[in-house]
Amino acid sequence: MKANTTRAAVEHAYPGLVAAAEAAMARAHAPHSHFRVGAALQFDDGRGERFVPGCNVESDVYGLTICAERNAVFAAVAQGRGHPSAIAVIADTDEPVAPCGACRQWLHECDVERRLRVFLLTRRSDAVRECGTDDLLPEAFALDAEERAARNPWR
Repeated sequence: MKANTTRAAVEHAYPGLVAAAEAAMARAHAPHSHFRVGAALQFDDGRGERFVPGCNVESDVYGLTICAERNAVFAAVAQGRGHPSAIAVIADTDEPVAPCGACRQWLHECDVERRLRVFLLTRRSDAVRECGTDDLLPEAFALDAEERAARNPWR
């Protein structure tokens, strides 16, 4: 995926989203990799805070490490939030970084209506990659529509 929009455009269309992801990145716990990532989901449902942040948290047992995107998704589920409209993911890298496979699957699952806008950013440039969850994970595993609706945590 090539950069296809700018940070200014995202900040104009989704005020506060990038700042929420940056604030989350500042709280990342990455003592091993020093690779700090922040994410923020935006909700337009009028319930609770507009943004649900997440940051990566590393463990001494690497398999217990959790990514920023999943932290945000899991926090939103715990809060009983509805369908997110956007997510910003930011890292201190030269180019925007795409989510890992597990995070792509979770983002796909939380995008029940296939309207979630994904913005991948870096603090080092104005370049932003914008896409949908089908772009991140084509041919994703998914339950059939009826079963997915019955088990949907995004109410």
